[in-house]
Amino acid sequence: MSSKASDYEFIYIFLHKPQVHPAFRGGRNTARGGLYPVLKLLLMRKIKNPWLHQEGYDCFGCSPDNPIGLHMEFYEDGDQIISYWRPQEHLQSWVGVMHGGILATLADETAGWVITRKLQTTGLTTHLDLRYHHPVRVTDDLTIRACIREQKRSMVFIDVQIENADGTVCVEGTATYYACSREQAQEMGFTHCELEDEQLLPM
Repeated sequence: MSSKASDYEFIYIFLHKPQVHPAFRGGRNTARGGLYPVLKLLLMRKIKNPWLHQEGYDCFGCSPDNPIGLHMEFYEDGDQIISYWRPQEHLQSWVGVMHGGILATLADETAGWVITRKLQTTGLTTHLDLRYHHPVRVTDDLTIRACIREQKRSMVFIDVQIENADGTVCVEGTATYYACSREQAQEMGFTHCELEDEQLLPM
């Protein structure tokens, strides 16, 4: 990894996107002090969206061009795939509280990107089992984490959790995915999923 590129990326994020990480929002990680959360961010790499040029691509979860979508983006941190996401008031259920179905979508979408990045294929959700521990407010900045717990042939079991800005786990569970074969993935237009180039971001 280019340390110079990482330094410039950090400066860019700090100046232009301070909401993307709890370390810049006065959340629990900052309260704990130190540069650990900041350094963790520097070690992450953003995942390229492999579908951007796919004809007809308009995913509710991750398409940047879907006018009513969630516009999720993803990062790789070791075994985990992580998304930082800011709720919007029009996605609430009770006043000021995020809709549970949207939270399930965040969990499922992140699990899907585990398949895409870690197994380099496409997949289909076969089961989603979630436990809602705490309400998520529309003012909470969220961190969604997912990683593979187990794989049995084409069935993949993915642990997923959603944390609020204080680091409290509000939602957690398991997504079960069918991982498509290479041939099936190619039929869907998938070739590979890679990380963004380690280059300086435009200032």
